[in-house]
Amino acid sequence: MRVNTKGYRGNILKRARIYTNEPGDKYQAVGIKAFVKVPIFVSVRHVYLRGQADRALTETVGIRAGMDKPLTLEESQFTLTGKVTYSIEELEPGKNFRVHFTSIPGEAGTYRGVLKLKTNYSEKPELIIWITVQLRKASQG
Repeated sequence: MRVNTKGYRGNILKRARIYTNEPGDKYQAVGIKAFVKVPIFVSVRHVYLRGQADRALTETVGIRAGMDKPLTLEESQFTLTGKVTYSIEELEPGKNFRVHFTSIPGEAGTYRGVLKLKTNYSEKPELIIWITVQLRKASQG
């Protein structure tokens, strides 16, 4: 049995059935348990900011180094300037970060974009966080 761990992180369990020609015992179940270690752990890969257009909406993404060497992050591309702001907070130097996204109050609509962060890890030189903003008109009241 072979398991492709691309896109997985942390504890995983994969199961398979082995079919036999044994009378009364058509198959046997087998499983593989593993812990997939990643160079950089990102809590979510897609941020959703949904709400009223006249309010600032905020979401936070956690980023943690999965290796022993210090991690550095720097912006390589951000496509929602004027619609969203972001800031990187370093909680534990070189190890633990938070990226805070905040919508800028304005026109109602749906906006999609990306924040690409360059890292110093050759194993994971770039992180991509997708952003969707859905702003609706303020309630009349």
